[in-house]
Amino acid sequence: MSIFKDRVDAGRQLGRRLAELRGQDVVVLGLPRGGVPVAFEVAAALDAPLDVIVVRKLGLPYQPELAMGAIGEGGTRVLEDQVLSHSRVGEDELQAVEEHERSVLENRVARFRMGRSRQDLTGRIAVIVDDGIATGSTARVACRVARKMGAARVIMAVPVAPAETLTSLTEPDEVVCLATPPKFTAVGYHYRDFSPTEDEEVVLLLDAAAKRLQDDPPHSRNAAAAGDDDLVELDAEVEIPSRAVRLHGQLHLPVPATGVVLFAHGSGSSRHSPRNRFVATVLQQAGLGTLLLDLLTPGEERNRANVFDIELLARRLSSATDWLGARADTASCRLGYFGASTGAGAALWAASEPAARTAAVVSRGGRPDLAGPRLSAVTAPTLLIVGSLDREVLELNRRAKAIMRCPNQLAVVQGATHLFEEPGTLAAAAILARDWFVSYLLDA
Repeated sequence: MSIFKDRVDAGRQLGRRLAELRGQDVVVLGLPRGGVPVAFEVAAALDAPLDVIVVRKLGLPYQPELAMGAIGEGGTRVLEDQVLSHSRVGEDELQAVEEHERSVLENRVARFRMGRSRQDLTGRIAVIVDDGIATGSTARVACRVARKMGAARVIMAVPVAPAETLTSLTEPDEVVCLATPPKFTAVGYHYRDFSPTEDEEVVLLLDAAAKRLQDDPPHSRNAAAAGDDDLVELDAEVEIPSRAVRLHGQLHLPVPATGVVLFAHGSGSSRHSPRNRFVATVLQQAGLGTLLLDLLTPGEERNRANVFDIELLARRLSSATDWLGARADTASCRLGYFGASTGAGAALWAASEPAARTAAVVSRGGRPDLAGPRLSAVTAPTLLIVGSLDREVLELNRRAKAIMRCPNQLAVVQGATHLFEEPGTLAAAAILARDWFVSYLLDA
């Protein structure tokens, strides 16, 4: 039986449980990879910096599954003296294993941190977060490494774990766990969505967390500080009728909701893509509602012509807009469109309709040219975000900007290609979108 919808849901619940730590000298450390989306939400709730804690087990040369120690960043090493004494492993053998594992660890650190320096733990509270605990071996090592790196207090925080494992954990000063099911089975058994977390998503979340601390709007801080009584969120899978089909979406609403952003993704993407979810999370942290939406059914997507039927996509987006307008909890909300690639053309087409309720539009790596003559009829303030290395699309956006009569801006993210895959570039685009929507959907 699942307890959590996904890692985001688990992280938000865990963040509320740890709320008393807000305002203290806390560093949240996610265990890559699955622990990082959970840790991202915890760090946001605590208004604390987010980092990864990468550890590697030092296995016996002839029995690698048995740990004789572990290593972490900065030359940190923890040895199991009892195992070493019984195994009679020599210093040369130990050094050979450590050198190999150190190389693996450093490669992973370089991939995840992308040149960012690690957070100094000296004298601070280290909150180590994973998506769950099974045997506890990784948690034990991570706690010992964090303490070796100078943490004054170590807290292990997870959404789910077996009770017998938690009672055996002596390494942390405190263990916080939301659920200890009697029939544990496996960590993933307790999530409805336990999709693998990719390296790219880890990097994106670390980028976003760093930018949040640098440039965090009042809405985000106020929402995080409000507590359960003032902010009760809704996360739900929804179905939206549009003529003969039903569209599937993921709706997130703060309560009360005052602004909601509808996502129109590009070809080859979906409401489940890490990029869409990442941008949505950044908007949600600012107090915005989001509706991640698939504008085509799986069968329709197999016909490539439908992907470029901008009028059809725009009509579906308008249906979703009408559906929000008919809900009691969103009827009075200001609505925005976030379109990527071909989805941007659909968003601008829908925003050009005479009866459109759109208060703001953001295009990320978009094809506004696909809206054709409809561009000049758009009245909603529009932000066009393009990567500096996406030269063909950048030129298309410049031409579109010249045609548009609404308040509009062109923001160029330096070093970004079409998919914003370069370190920090998608986070930069998400922050630009967040600020635009906050200005027109919340501040207004």
